[in-house]
Amino acid sequence: MIMQKRFCLALLIFSGVGFSRNCVAQEITSKVTIISSRISTQIDKRIFTTLQNQLTNLINNRKWTSDNFKINERLQCNFILNLDRELEKNVYGASLTIQCGRPLYNTNYNSPLVNWQDNDIAFRYVEFQPVEFNENRISGSDGLASNLTAVFAFYIYTILGMDYDSFGNNGGEQFFKKALFIVNNAPDGRSISGWKQFDGQRTRWFLSENFTNTRYALFHDAIYQYYRKSLDQFYEKENESREEMMNVLNVLQIFVSNNPNTMMMQFFMQSKADELIEIMRGGTPDQKSRALDILQKIDITNANKYLEKLK
Repeated sequence: MIMQKRFCLALLIFSGVGFSRNCVAQEITSKVTIISSRISTQIDKRIFTTLQNQLTNLINNRKWTSDNFKINERLQCNFILNLDRELEKNVYGASLTIQCGRPLYNTNYNSPLVNWQDNDIAFRYVEFQPVEFNENRISGSDGLASNLTAVFAFYIYTILGMDYDSFGNNGGEQFFKKALFIVNNAPDGRSISGWKQFDGQRTRWFLSENFTNTRYALFHDAIYQYYRKSLDQFYEKENESREEMMNVLNVLQIFVSNNPNTMMMQFFMQSKADELIEIMRGGTPDQKSRALDILQKIDITNANKYLEKLK
């Protein structure tokens, strides 16, 4: 039902301007890059090129939703897998940087949805082994071999959840639930972490818990307001859209006040500083002053950047 609602929303709003989603295409255009400079020169680095191609094909060729996206609607994503060390023969420790943007209505601009780094990945890979993701058997027969694709699928569903939230109130619910399902059925074993509550404070467990916790419904409202009510209208109604963005910042301030230090807020704001600065720099002195006050409170990491650009 939620997917049908999102499809109908896109159809009604964007029919005739490239957002009707009435032709068959995958949802994501991704580029996967594997950096292996820290791995011993005794290992043939060509195997990582093979893995890079296999991951790219998995992401770009798999149908992740039941909706159909036109080419210009696809999410543009970069995944950078940085191999830090060899844990044992054919087993690697790595970090994964996830960057993804959502196209805005009537523009060529991709607004960043995600810019995040996961530093807790371990996986087994032997060249030409199958690189697959099976929702019915996430752990597979070898947890270390399955862990990498489970991580990729987790972030893809999280990205889709945010994208669908941006088109309709709570529109991404079922994708966040898919990500939670991966967490609950994730591979387990030696060297594998990031899936459990006690693995740390910035784990996939916490991110998934935040996005599916009904206590945080206001945050999902903010995603919808940020994109659909503000940025998607910016080309035609700049002043009104900027004021609507002020409403979004007010909502986020209330959310942070009631729910300090949530991982979902860090996840969202990690990619937003530069975009928000560009939006608010064109505002009135009063808007810039109000935006500066709020942004310094809700995004402490970038407080100095806001002060420099918006004062």
